Amino acid sequence: MSQKNNNGVTQNNDPEQIDLIELMLQLWRGKWVIATCVAIAIAVAGVYLVFAKEQWTSTAIITQPDAAQIGTYSNALNVVYGSSTTNANAAPRLVDIQTSVFERFSAAFSALAGALENQDIPEKLKIEPVVVTQTYPLQISYTAETAESAQKIFTQYIQKVDEQVAKELYVDLKGNIELQIITLNNTLSNQEKVSQEQKDLRIKQISEALKYAEAANITSPRIQQTQDVTQDTLFLLGTEALQSMIQREATRPLIFSDDYYLSKQKLFDIDKLKIDESTIHAYRYVMKPDLPVRKDSPKKAIALILAVLLGGFIGSSVVLARNALRNYKSKN
Repeated sequence: MSQKNNNGVTQNNDPEQIDLIELMLQLWRGKWVIATCVAIAIAVAGVYLVFAKEQWTSTAIITQPDAAQIGTYSNALNVVYGSSTTNANAAPRLVDIQTSVFERFSAAFSALAGALENQDIPEKLKIEPVVVTQTYPLQISYTAETAESAQKIFTQYIQKVDEQVAKELYVDLKGNIELQIITLNNTLSNQEKVSQEQKDLRIKQISEALKYAEAANITSPRIQQTQDVTQDTLFLLGTEALQSMIQREATRPLIFSDDYYLSKQKLFDIDKLKIDESTIHAYRYVMKPDLPVRKDSPKKAIALILAVLLGGFIGSSVVLARNALRNYKSKN
């Protein structure tokens, strides 16, 4: 309760209300305790700043590879499977190849980031979209103890993942080429067998007609229009013509369809393929790994400010607690 004394000054008789002037006076009287706590906190912060490991983060932005960076891989797929305009089971379009290759790079990079984080001494490697609603471009970053090492190691990790993806694509492509060669060779072999069987059947048919002609004693043709000749009337050509036909068919090369020669040409093209995995790249830089100019931690200014605030808080708490204890003892 507040009352006025004879001089008109208001006095506070309520023990639960805080007298701010008295509080400030207590803090002023204990200023050396507070200053000592602040000094100790600043000293501790200084020791922390001296021995704490610095952290510098290098950042880069990447996106899908351009056509030239996967041109060798794309052209090889077109040779192996054919273009989409002529084949239902053709190689994927260039834009689809760019997307799938970049997705593979992103997955491999995420796997590397997880592996580095699970080491005995973790390394911080991050990958995230620049725009949350878009798959690419991606922002990737790496944190190290110096700016130079952050940029250098980060660049090496990017190259490592790129080489790994290129190697995987090369291995996949090589396996597809080997499978396609086996398939084409089997197709050609089957077509050759079919053509040989057709040739043997033709010779057999002419030989049967020759037997009929010999039995009927027909030596010269008995039919004028050859387009009217059927299997049943073939013997009417006479033994001389039939014998000549057998000799011609025996020495005649096998006859193949256009598909046979297309398959043969495709096999030649695949055999001539030479793929260099070093020409395959799974990403393109929008921004190369930068050399950081500001470290992430420790922040000297923030550390010193926090030290002053924490030291002041601890010192003030000590002063007020000591005075409260004195007042409590004096009352009792």
